[in-house]
Amino acid sequence: MSIATRVTPHQSKTFYELLSSMRFAVSLLTVIAIASIIGTVLKQGQPYSDYVFQFGTFWFDVFRLLGLYDVYHAAWFLLILAFLVVSTSLCIYRNSPNMVKEMRSFREHASDKSLAAFHHRREYASALPTSALAQRFEAYLRVHRWRLKTRPTEDGGLLIAAKSGGISRLGYIFAHSAIVLICIGGLIDGDLIFKAQQVLGLKKIETRDIPENQVPAVSRLSISNPSFRGNVTIPEGSSANVVFINVGDGYLVQDLPFTLALRRFHIEHYPTGQPKAFDSDISIFSPDGKLIKNATVSVNHPLIYDGIAIYQASFGDGGSRLSLKAWNLFTPQDQPHEMTGVVHSHAELATDMGNYRVEFTGFRPFNVEAMGKAPPPLTLKNMQVLGGNPTQGGQGMQNVGPSFEYKLRDAQGQAREYNNFMLPIQIEGRWYMMSGMRSAPNQPFRYVRFPLGPNDTLASFMRLRAAFLNPQMRAEAAQRFAATALGNGAKDAAMEGKLADSTAKMLEIFSQGGFQALGQFIQAKVPKEQQDKAAATYLKILELASYSLLQLADDKAGAAPPPPGNVAGWFIRDSLNAYSDLFIYGAPVYLQLVHYDQVQSSGFQLTRAPGKNLVYLGSLLLVVGIALMLFVRERRLWLRLRPGGVLLAMSAAKKSIDFEREFAEHSASVEKLVKD
Repeated sequence: MSIATRVTPHQSKTFYELLSSMRFAVSLLTVIAIASIIGTVLKQGQPYSDYVFQFGTFWFDVFRLLGLYDVYHAAWFLLILAFLVVSTSLCIYRNSPNMVKEMRSFREHASDKSLAAFHHRREYASALPTSALAQRFEAYLRVHRWRLKTRPTEDGGLLIAAKSGGISRLGYIFAHSAIVLICIGGLIDGDLIFKAQQVLGLKKIETRDIPENQVPAVSRLSISNPSFRGNVTIPEGSSANVVFINVGDGYLVQDLPFTLALRRFHIEHYPTGQPKAFDSDISIFSPDGKLIKNATVSVNHPLIYDGIAIYQASFGDGGSRLSLKAWNLFTPQDQPHEMTGVVHSHAELATDMGNYRVEFTGFRPFNVEAMGKAPPPLTLKNMQVLGGNPTQGGQGMQNVGPSFEYKLRDAQGQAREYNNFMLPIQIEGRWYMMSGMRSAPNQPFRYVRFPLGPNDTLASFMRLRAAFLNPQMRAEAAQRFAATALGNGAKDAAMEGKLADSTAKMLEIFSQGGFQALGQFIQAKVPKEQQDKAAATYLKILELASYSLLQLADDKAGAAPPPPGNVAGWFIRDSLNAYSDLFIYGAPVYLQLVHYDQVQSSGFQLTRAPGKNLVYLGSLLLVVGIALMLFVRERRLWLRLRPGGVLLAMSAAKKSIDFEREFAEHSASVEKLVKD
């Protein structure tokens, strides 16, 4: 036996009253306001990987389930908008007839008893005829812009009913209608068609990183799609006839009814290097290739064509071509080989340490940096404090020239990011080539400083680096150092041999791990109380032996080594610092930029939003409605004329100090009018 559940008329009426109540509409508005705050604070429509990096996996999943990464297109947000449209429309349906009726009504049938009960009332005695008083009062009210209606009474008198500010009730209708229009506009621009197609299985989000022309039809939206908001990046001299819409962890391709071409990109910078203004010279072509229009778009000055707004959104590199020298860092080879690259593409790199892929990610034609100081002298305690950051410290802001960024990815897929400057940078009177490295995007770049030799190139450093990796040259340099260190007098062959062996051993340790390896050797072999003294001695020997190694390398290359002195001393110290940093640098090669052909690109956001006109209209109605409700006061006035006297009564929708003053003014005026 089953019991059928029926909805009674009482339940239907209760539901109708709840749905059409102001309380329900305000509750929905509150939820929408909170959601809008979230949508404003939390950047919308970003790739999921950005949110995972920002919030972590746990909160990422929580926020994803709540739809907070695309609040304004979330199903629950659109459902609330729909309910708000229905609720507010029912509010208007229920209350507007009564409001219109009240606006049209003068309440000219008010009884003497009801008028006598008014708080704001006053009676006057008068010997004037009723007709004369009526003429005076009607003229007075019309001068003060009151609308009025006169009705004869049964006792031979008259009742003048007047009102002012009745239009304020339109404020309620306008404000509520505005909410309906704004919500309908939001629903129209809320991707409802795509969501319906997605539910029915007609559309699918594309998650693969494939060329645009390989994206299947199930992940493309036609040009008849009524609303969309997508982005596209176009290099100079190129064009596009699609935009990409970020959806969840993938994207959709939106076809355009025209082709957008970028002729030229312009940018101005502040002295600090920050962008000051940028704009794009664009052309629009029909599908058959006919030029339709040339225009320039800039920030906050879009071009609107065929119902689609084209906004200047961003800029970047459009595939600059780079000519490079690749220096091997861990082989005895001291000559570079040439290499080319294109930004936003990759190149394969084969080295003695394995195969790598170089992913060129960015190029900047100039960099304004605050230059720092050189690294402090090394002791045992800071032997592991390597490298230095050129943007820390303070020698003033200056343009240090072009730079490019790339990722070096090994066979296991692990990658480190590098930022290399093209021009040498002067720090405390010495010149360096700078290369920054970081192993994670949230880390700052740490810089290796490759010192320039006497000929202002990297050749001297690279020869010294290659010599460190050559056992025969290390042994020969150790012999040369030992012979020089013991002087030109009578020599002890055993002592010289012992010094040469110790020096060769120290050079070998340093060549295999830099200062960190040397520090570990001292800590393992020397008593703790003697380690600082031993470190100073080792470092002094290392500098002198390295100079001998440099002389040997330059002799073999037919180059002149730097003469002994302060310049040579600093070059050796800087070279030792740079060589030691290579073991943290994490790359088998150093890529030196020697030439570039810059290609700029412009990022555009294209939107088709037919609902925006409704939103604009709704916003206008909302402003007008609120203004009417706040600044227009509805007041009513009655004058009951009977033989021998007059009764004045007034009322207002809202009591205020202004109303009290107005009643006093009208009372005084009526008192004058009733006199002869």
